[in-house]
Amino acid sequence: MRAVLQRVLNASVLVDGCLVSSINQGLCILLGIAQDDTSDDLDYMVRKILNVKVFDNKAGDNMWARSVKDAGLEILCDKPDFHRAMKSAQAKETYETFLERLKQAYVPDRIKDGIFGAMMVVNIVNDGPVTLELDSRKFKYINKLSTKDDSESSTSTTATKKKKKSKADDNQNSNAQT
Repeated sequence: MRAVLQRVLNASVLVDGCLVSSINQGLCILLGIAQDDTSDDLDYMVRKILNVKVFDNKAGDNMWARSVKDAGLEILCDKPDFHRAMKSAQAKETYETFLERLKQAYVPDRIKDGIFGAMMVVNIVNDGPVTLELDSRKFKYINKLSTKDDSESSTSTTATKKKKKSKADDNQNSNAQT
């Protein structure tokens, strides 16, 4: 599961030109739900979104001191589509579970969202700008694809290095002969 987190002065979502949701200062979250995301990924995202420190302290003299939860600010969530996204019915259920867990861990009326599956216009006024990419499995991805591409790539890299070395040796030999 991946999320783009943006610190905003305000944000809103429109569908067919009508305002659906809006927040004042807080976070705008674009949540990407992949085909193989699990409950653990949801828990990680909820915890990270609520606790990442991207806001200044109240006095304004200490940057990156407070989370959205510490500051009591709002969150606007949206779920864009992407090529490895979870299929619609399951994604909708997962997204609704994500929103429910956010509300359970925070203040429910400070969590806003758009309309699942609708074509939306998301307006944001970035603050900073501060934009972070979160990944629930940053260090856990396993390449399930064939390693053929990797081996071909390393073979061609090795072949290129051998050709360069051979040319360098040839150049040294011709320089030595002259």
